Amino acid sequence: QVQLVESGGGLVQAGGSLRLSCAASGRTFGSRPYSTYAMGWFRQTPTKEREIVTIIAGSNPSTYYSDSVKGRFTISRDNTKMMLYLQMDSLKPEDTAVYYCAASDFSHKNTPWSAHDFDSWGQGTQVTVSS
Repeated sequence: QVQLVESGGGLVQAGGSLRLSCAASGRTFGSRPYSTYAMGWFRQTPTKEREIVTIIAGSNPSTYYSDSVKGRFTISRDNTKMMLYLQMDSLKPEDTAVYYCAASDFSHKNTPWSAHDFDSWGQGTQVTVSS
């Protein structure tokens, strides 16, 4: 069983920054190396469906960002530590949400990503941006 644990959420003023972390558990991660899994950050509010924030491929360093966060957020991974990060800068009140990290059995895709491509999820961490 793959386990993911997010941390780093909190309350920040608009314009501020936060860095989220996601730790994968265990000595192994699923049935193949952690580095081969695409990883993503998603977010959800009580009034909106879970949405993709950003994804990083497993087989290459390619990334995808939603238009709403492009230029402000940066995804990165440390495969040796089995860690995923989300650096969030220039935060806005509309970034307020529960943020989840997730792992996909896909290493990469040539078609658009969706939440359905991700099989393992963390418990989420709350990010609140005050105006």
